[in-house]
Amino acid sequence: MSAPPSAGSVNGTSSTKRKEIYKYEAPWNVYAMNWSVRPDKKFRLAVGSFIEEYNNKVQVIQLDEEPGDFTKLHEIDHPYPCTKIMWIPDSKSLYPDLFATSGDFLRIWQLQPEGNIRMECLLNNNKNSEFCAPLTSFDWNEVDPNLLGTSSIDTTCTIWSLETGQVVGVTPAVTGSVKTQLIAHDKEVYDIAFSRAGGGRDMFASVGADGSVRMFDLRHLEHSTIIYEDIQHQPLLRLTWNKQDPSYLATFALDSTEVIILDVRVPCTPVARLNNHRACVNGMAWAPHSACHICTAADDQQALIWDIQQMPRQIEDPILAYKADGAINQIQWASTQPDWIAICFNKAVEILRL
Repeated sequence: MSAPPSAGSVNGTSSTKRKEIYKYEAPWNVYAMNWSVRPDKKFRLAVGSFIEEYNNKVQVIQLDEEPGDFTKLHEIDHPYPCTKIMWIPDSKSLYPDLFATSGDFLRIWQLQPEGNIRMECLLNNNKNSEFCAPLTSFDWNEVDPNLLGTSSIDTTCTIWSLETGQVVGVTPAVTGSVKTQLIAHDKEVYDIAFSRAGGGRDMFASVGADGSVRMFDLRHLEHSTIIYEDIQHQPLLRLTWNKQDPSYLATFALDSTEVIILDVRVPCTPVARLNNHRACVNGMAWAPHSACHICTAADDQQALIWDIQQMPRQIEDPILAYKADGAINQIQWASTQPDWIAICFNKAVEILRL
C-alpha cells in the first residue's frame, strides 16, 4: 500500500521475493468474507456469494504462497446470500474447526478432518413461526467463544449460548440455545459487536435504522446507553470496536462518505471524522495489533489506512491508500497476521500486504 499508488499496485513496485497482492476470482460476486484465525491455517478465508436468488454459495479458499495461487478447498450451498461469515475466534485451536454464517438464520458449520463441511446447527430464535426475520449481522465473542450475538431487522438482538463438543465424531458436535433476547432499537438493527471492556464477555453495542449506537451489558440488560445518535437520524450500518483500546469504536451511516470514531467516555460527540472517501463507505476494520490504525473501504474503489494518534485534532489524510479495480464492498484485517488485509470487489478477493 502507498499514499496513493497506481491502480492495482502496492508501493508502486512489485516484489520479486514475495508478492504484495494475491487475487482470487470467484465464479460469482463476493460479499461476505472472513479470515480464519487458526495459527495453522494462516492464509485461509471463507467467502460468500452475492446472488440475488435463493441458491447461494460459501467457499473456503486457501493461499499457497509458493506458487502464489488460491485453492478452493470446499464449497457448500447456502440459502440466500450470507450477511456475514466469521470463523470461531480460536487462536489456540482448542475448539472444533467452526465457522458461522448469518442470513435467514444463524448456521454453525464444521470443517471435518476428512475434508468436508457439515452444518452442525441452525439457530432460530422464533420457534412459534415458520417465518424468520432476516439476520443482518452477528459477532462471535473472542473471550468466550460459546457466546454469539445476532442482530435482526425485527429490532432485536439475540445472545446465543453454544455448547461445543470436543470429541470429533460426536453428533451433533455443536448445539445452541437462546441466552437472552432483547429489543435493542426502535427500528431494524444492522450490526452487533462485543466489546473487550470489562473482561470482554458481557459488553456489546449495536447500531440500527434509528441512527443510534447503543451499548448493553449482559449483567444489566434493563437499560442501555446511547453512545451516539446521527443528527439526521440516518441509519447506521456497521460498527467495530478498537481491538486494543475498548474505549473507541467506529461506525458509518447509510450512503455516507465518512467514518465516525467515537469514545465511549465522551458519549454523543465524535472524536474524529474520517472523510476522504469520494463515494459511500461499505466497510472498516481496526488493526488487530495497534490502537491507532483503522482501514476503511468504499464504492470509490479505495481502501484507506488511517493513523488516529492525534485525536481529537482533526485527521486530514490517510497514511496509506490502495486503489482496487472495482467498488470495495468488504474489508477484513487478518488478526493473526497484522501485515495482511483482505478486500473484495465484484467477483474478486484480494489480499494485500501492508
